Amino acid sequence: MTPQVALDVSPLSTLIGNSPAMRQVHRLVMRIGRSQFPVLILGETGTGKEVVARAIHNMEARGPFVVVDCSSLVGPLMESELFGYAKGAFTGAHTQKLGLLDAANGGTAFFDEIGELPLEMQMKLLRVLQQKEFRAVGSVAQRTSNFRVIAATNRNLAEEVKANRFRQDLYYRLNVIRLRLAPLRERAEDIPALVTYFLERYGNGHKATTELLSILQQYDWPGNVRELEHTVQRMIAMNSGPWLTPADLPNTVMVDQQKFLAATGQSSSHPVSLPSADSSNGVMPLAELEKRAILSALEYTKGDRTVAAAMLGIGRTTLYRKLKEYGL
Repeated sequence: MTPQVALDVSPLSTLIGNSPAMRQVHRLVMRIGRSQFPVLILGETGTGKEVVARAIHNMEARGPFVVVDCSSLVGPLMESELFGYAKGAFTGAHTQKLGLLDAANGGTAFFDEIGELPLEMQMKLLRVLQQKEFRAVGSVAQRTSNFRVIAATNRNLAEEVKANRFRQDLYYRLNVIRLRLAPLRERAEDIPALVTYFLERYGNGHKATTELLSILQQYDWPGNVRELEHTVQRMIAMNSGPWLTPADLPNTVMVDQQKFLAATGQSSSHPVSLPSADSSNGVMPLAELEKRAILSALEYTKGDRTVAAAMLGIGRTTLYRKLKEYGL
């Protein structure tokens, strides 16, 4: 696992939105960013916990920002990834390897999804946080690393403590400063600004119509900001631009919109129009829609099939098969 170092950016530049919830996040980040106390960030999946953690770190930007993905620390690799290992510690350990905690020395260790960490590793992590000392796998020598701790989770850690799935002492150690991120459905007024940000980042002069923004604000976004980002990427891939309209939305969002209109007794004042059909009955064959989406994605990615497949939401092998199938 390679340490991830934060880019040198304005600390608050990536915290998009001006809703009351986001203004509160801005205030807290500015206030706590200059301290070295542990921070616990709570929020649903996709709410931007790592983005906020990086903003906190960048307020002072001391040393590296190292991401420890607790959900990926499984089996015998846990300790070696965190603490490193000595030469000869096990078969294949031909050289010494420094761990993520070594890499975080002088900076910030961000423990993403801390609630996924097994109990045995929670105990070892607690000792590191208390003593700032640890031993590499296969070594008897103590190592030290001084870093700031920021942890994040989508779980209710207080409930996890009651269920004996999370150590109470580690919870208290982490829960010095708590910051809760609101789900996107509770700050829908931030969606236009987020869409603009993603269009500037991924688009090629693309813009969103007012009706599209209205529909995006009515959707619940169970995947939060991450889902919105992927939705914008998908629309860009399927539309050469410049304007993105409701016709470019994925089916999940449009079905939800129709349910919303039915429940509220409303009707769309601007019916969603599909791309022009080639057949006499006015309906474009599904294969043709798929073919056009693939061509649009490849055009946007300048022929990069791996990125195009990711944007289309399919595997690279599937994309290759489709290209052969359509003779592209």
